[in-house]
Amino acid sequence: MLVTRDPPDTPHSAAKIKMTPDKPSYFFCGIGGSGMLPLAMIVQSRGALIEGSDRSLDQGRTPEKFDWLRAHGVALHPQDGSGVRAEHTVVATGAVEDTVPDIGAARRVGAPIVTRPELLSRIFNAAPTSIGVAGTSGKSTITGMIAWILHQAGRAPTVMNGAVMRNFADADHPFASALIGGPDLFVAEVDESDGSIARYDPTVAVVSNISLDHKSMEELRHLFDGFIHRSSLAVMNLDNPETAALAMALNGGLDPSWAHTFSVGNRDADYSAHNIQPLPWGAAFDLSIPWHLGQRVSLRVPGVHNVSNALAALAAVSAYVPLETAVAALETFAGIRRRMEVVGTANGVTVIDDFAHNPDKISATLKTLHAFEGRLLILFQPHGFGPLKLMKTEFIDTFVGLMQPDDVLLMPQPVYYGGTTDRSVGSEDIAAGVRAARRQAEALADRATCGDRIVEMARPGDRVIVMGARDDTLSQFAQELVARLGAKAPA
Repeated sequence: MLVTRDPPDTPHSAAKIKMTPDKPSYFFCGIGGSGMLPLAMIVQSRGALIEGSDRSLDQGRTPEKFDWLRAHGVALHPQDGSGVRAEHTVVATGAVEDTVPDIGAARRVGAPIVTRPELLSRIFNAAPTSIGVAGTSGKSTITGMIAWILHQAGRAPTVMNGAVMRNFADADHPFASALIGGPDLFVAEVDESDGSIARYDPTVAVVSNISLDHKSMEELRHLFDGFIHRSSLAVMNLDNPETAALAMALNGGLDPSWAHTFSVGNRDADYSAHNIQPLPWGAAFDLSIPWHLGQRVSLRVPGVHNVSNALAALAAVSAYVPLETAVAALETFAGIRRRMEVVGTANGVTVIDDFAHNPDKISATLKTLHAFEGRLLILFQPHGFGPLKLMKTEFIDTFVGLMQPDDVLLMPQPVYYGGTTDRSVGSEDIAAGVRAARRQAEALADRATCGDRIVEMARPGDRVIVMGARDDTLSQFAQELVARLGAKAPA
């Protein structure tokens, strides 16, 4: 049963979920999605019956995920509307479109329809203490760090993440993107790409950074400003110009009772990192905060961006966990699935699976990998035609600026599941721009062809990085590359 509260008067505080003893029933349309599956598990844990459908299930993709859902009491149906009944509350991934068979069926039988962001924000806003993690990049990792700190401190948080948290994943929980805890402390990754960030009223609002991704900068500034001002404590990054500007605008300047800032190298921030030592699969740094100087912190996740993520997490939990406990937890944080995750090494070639899909994330990954020697063979599968068109120049500039002369970029066409999306800008437009700046780039017919080229080109010492979002089969592709490289005869 979900425990609710009487929160402060806000635009969204009136919307609450009331789980009653007669077991309400929810139907999740697209239940296998990275944002839907964990939410379904959280709702189930609070007394609801869960059913759902998924296009991937109908297409026979990722069958192990759907076997796991069935084993955990979820009834699955074809995504043709046949499973929807009047007693269901139908949960849609985003836009509610009648062309989706389950949505059309819901309207015909009179079942209420709610979007995933609406449902999640109701549960989030009902918690007495809520921590919302927002930003263009770093959300999943910061959310995972906060979750692990609070869990290690015995605070029993409920956590909704957009990716699998490796500390919580095991044989019984392979899709650990949710952590089922108590109703009083809720941590969630909050999305600005669809504007749903406007629904969340957090106790603590974390903003990692703000940069061009799915919306214009003007829209993003408005969304993040509202998110911060609905919180009791804002945690913001002084290293990002946009978040730094928001921090300075709070009450005409930095209000220490309301804002915690963090920075890599800037001692004006409340939490700052210095003397960073990059390690192949980790990092170490000196933590500086006004009342605690010079503590050495070790991370098991690499890159300066993860040092920044760690600072954000420490600031977010500062009112709930002692600093020493939080630092100790961070030192055992195992990372997030598909965030620079090493899949394997074969014949001297290392394959890495990574969620990077926008310029900021790609930059962080390439900078981290280039801190160490070795050519990069970059498989980048764009996550849609829309983002590719919106950020064409930024994608080209990122690859040109961070690729070494011997690196090679290989791109299949963007993920496309049908619809009326403008497909005027494709992968060849990006590859051509990169080649024009004298870097090596190829746009090929499909991902399989890119895989053939990688296996053909790879030599000992190379690192293959598989980048992309919105496609669960990328991880399987990375695993297959390891197997194929292992079977390749030495040159």
